[in-house]
Amino acid sequence: MSSVDVGSLARTRVQHPEAIAEAAVRRVRREELVGESGRLMIVAADHPARGSLGVGGAPLAMANRGDLLERLCLALSRPGVDGVLASADVLDDLLLLGALDGKVVMGSMNRGGLAGAAFELDDRFTGYRPEDIERLGFDAGKLLLRVDYDDPGSLRTLHSAARVVDAMAERRLPVFVEPFLTARDGAGPPRNDLGAEAVTRSIAIASGLAGTSAYTWLKVPVTENPDDMARVMETSTLPAVLLGGDTGGDQEAAYEKWRGALQLPTVQGLVVGRALLYPPDGDVAGAVDTAVGLL
Repeated sequence: MSSVDVGSLARTRVQHPEAIAEAAVRRVRREELVGESGRLMIVAADHPARGSLGVGGAPLAMANRGDLLERLCLALSRPGVDGVLASADVLDDLLLLGALDGKVVMGSMNRGGLAGAAFELDDRFTGYRPEDIERLGFDAGKLLLRVDYDDPGSLRTLHSAARVVDAMAERRLPVFVEPFLTARDGAGPPRNDLGAEAVTRSIAIASGLAGTSAYTWLKVPVTENPDDMARVMETSTLPAVLLGGDTGGDQEAAYEKWRGALQLPTVQGLVVGRALLYPPDGDVAGAVDTAVGLL
């Protein structure tokens, strides 16, 4: 059973909903996005808001909120972990639990492309707005940018993303853009192309969004062939972090891919979720500590 008291969180939401905003005001902020280490280690937990609850062969692994919060609190308590990326419901819970003091808090902005939906590639901004992130005193935002060359709707996604990057820059707030070239194979789910050419093009597109790139970071995957990463990352001078994703149970292979890419000059750190929160051996602290060690 989770050590997080879900009933207490629910009672607070019923009786004192204003406690969330009050906790945001009290939160101790860190002075810089990137701390003394010069690296950034962020734990991601924004998957549930897109209906993406599976890890490995367990389709609802992330559905138990108390268990997820317990894993997040443990991860955030480990040395070298800088902060968390999540949707409003998760960050509100973490605020009430007092788990965000001194941490980088990154709000997930577009969760409208629900996993498995016919409109999955319509990544509308259903999460945090720039004004929300500013009002709550959070440190950054993140948006997903999947572009399908065969889907005219991708132009709307690009346009919306560009205007959000503008709005974040006006507030001098960093925004992490996670770009993919994506395609549908018949009636199957969208597939992100992790080939070197596709990742190169996605980085070029994301880097050119909006009227300034001054506050834009990239959140990029390691290519199918990790040896291609050095050439791919030459596409932009924007600072970048590596994303994790579901490792498919091969944790060591994931660590090895990250280790090599972290040596590249524009790569500043890691933003990893399921691979660290739900490792195959169940040792969250061990998985997090290993990832921190790669930095």
